Amino acid sequence: MTSTQSRDPVAAAATPRARRHPRELLWLVGHLFPASAEIEAVTTTARFDVGPAALWQAMMFYEEVPHAPPLLLRWFLPCPVRTQGTGKHEGALVECTYSRGGLTKRITVLERPRLVRFEVLDQRLGIERCLTTVEGSYEFRPCGNGTEVALTTRYRGHLRPRALWRPLERLLAHQLHRHILGGMGAARDAKPG
Repeated sequence: MTSTQSRDPVAAAATPRARRHPRELLWLVGHLFPASAEIEAVTTTARFDVGPAALWQAMMFYEEVPHAPPLLLRWFLPCPVRTQGTGKHEGALVECTYSRGGLTKRITVLERPRLVRFEVLDQRLGIERCLTTVEGSYEFRPCGNGTEVALTTRYRGHLRPRALWRPLERLLAHQLHRHILGGMGAARDAKPG
């Protein structure tokens, strides 16, 4: 102990501490458990009153949605900033930049205007001890005069007990999907014709 350090426990307790973000607290809890090998999936669907080809033109990744994510997503995930990549075609790499960290995706399947699937090659978002994303997909299905879109995220949840954490993970995934679907709907509504 140096001469400038206090031995007084009351003074030490009064020293202001930086407030931890909920994401950091989950990260600490995540260190208690080994990484999980089990892959879980969450799917969210929405119906749009346009055909698959028209809706395909409005498809976007989470990082491309122009409006701010909902509060719950901002609480647990860093905010998306931008994407960079070689376009939307099979084999394309997409670099996604966040306020803290990033994500690298590779498009593995592209069947216009029906399906796009991507795998996550690298995730550096500060939540890796809690959850790692494996892959995602967008499926466009004709439905009457419109289109049903199904967004699916496959991930590994590492926090235990799973019965406690799975509902929060599913809630976050559905919120993320609804945010993307809302962005797609707004983009489609903004396009003429």
